[in-house]
Amino acid sequence: MASVKQLSLSLDTPEGEPETGDPIEPKSTFCSSLMVRVLDRNNLVRALKQVQRNKGAAGVDGMTVDELPHFLKQYWPIIRQQLIEGVYRPKPVLRVEIPKPDGRKRKLGIPTVLDRLIQQAIAQIMQEEWDGKFHNNSYGFRPHRNAHQAICHVQSVIRNGYNWVVDCDLEAFFDHVNHDLLMTQLKAHHKDATLLRLINRYLKAGVCINGIKQASLKGVPQGGPLSPVLSNIVLNNLDWELEKRNLKFARYADDCVALVSSKAAGERVMKSLQRFVGESLRLTVNTQKSAVGRPWERSFLGFTFSRRELKVKVSDKALTKLKTTVKQLSRRTRGHSIIRIIAEFSKSLLGWKAYFDIAEILSPLRDLDKWIRRRLRCYILKQWGSKGYRMLRRLGVSRFLAWNTAKSAHGPWRLSGSPALTRALPNRYFKNLGLPELAAR
Repeated sequence: MASVKQLSLSLDTPEGEPETGDPIEPKSTFCSSLMVRVLDRNNLVRALKQVQRNKGAAGVDGMTVDELPHFLKQYWPIIRQQLIEGVYRPKPVLRVEIPKPDGRKRKLGIPTVLDRLIQQAIAQIMQEEWDGKFHNNSYGFRPHRNAHQAICHVQSVIRNGYNWVVDCDLEAFFDHVNHDLLMTQLKAHHKDATLLRLINRYLKAGVCINGIKQASLKGVPQGGPLSPVLSNIVLNNLDWELEKRNLKFARYADDCVALVSSKAAGERVMKSLQRFVGESLRLTVNTQKSAVGRPWERSFLGFTFSRRELKVKVSDKALTKLKTTVKQLSRRTRGHSIIRIIAEFSKSLLGWKAYFDIAEILSPLRDLDKWIRRRLRCYILKQWGSKGYRMLRRLGVSRFLAWNTAKSAHGPWRLSGSPALTRALPNRYFKNLGLPELAAR
């Protein structure tokens, strides 16, 4: 695969044109000022690195991330000129559906790798243009901001007496963003017709479902690099409306909570937010998921809070979701060695732990660690099959205990918590194989 250094030349001024310091000729009558920045060589190289880091599946044209550099070496000058002249047409996004824990499906759009590169280049410039306009309590998809900061902010506000949560869930936000409203917001801040036309084309590029193209009349497809910054632009109006009402709040992408000091105030805020979201944003509040409640009754970004000291705690929903992942990875029918199973566990558990590591209540994580080890003991016991007695004896279990366990009428899950299995496969056994401990600090 071509290196980024080698490829950067193909993203620069085409051969035969004079060097100008930018890959775009300033004298071009077609190229707008923002497009100059989008197509700047440094911006494009940064975008390419990000696309390569993100990897991801191929879009409708079948081109992979690994094939993109070679394609750019051949065709970038042509594509660049199309972008300058405003005639470039994005390809439809490939629609895939990811199952959600509640049985519904999340719709993801996979742009072609070329469109991912162009979108990423646009997103980087739009982020620079808009970040200073975003509210300080917006934490999602912004540089130097993350979910942990949002949780700490919410905890601080709750501890200051705003201990009622207005949990406002937007119904399928990314699928229902109003294109006209979004473009109006962009036009109010930018007079760059070339770039605005390109963004509008990305919004209306359509989706490809089972080989059939369908028009996209609304929404910003999740999966495209441009969607996060566009979602923040749409919801920036909500942030400043909450500020205007002197409300305490935090927002991460389309997850938003407002904090008030009483249930009555929370119910008033919920009603007014439903009106604002419907009338001003042309979106819908999901009344089944939205509610006014105490901090320990609601969850935000996978976290909740303890009743007494309002400490950060992993939500039950997040714990259940991880258990589902563990069950899938340790299915008996997989037939893999325990070393391979734990290696696969580690990938999921280490990422999970990195995100939930700010939890201050550790007892649920200790229980989860115990459950995972028991799940693994159950997996090993099933693999032993008729060799159970011999394996228990080999691992130091007494003859009497090994015999009673191996010949027991109880099932593998019941036996996985027995003294024989915990003695044969102690905690240190799994630790030595590299199993992460979620409660360890």
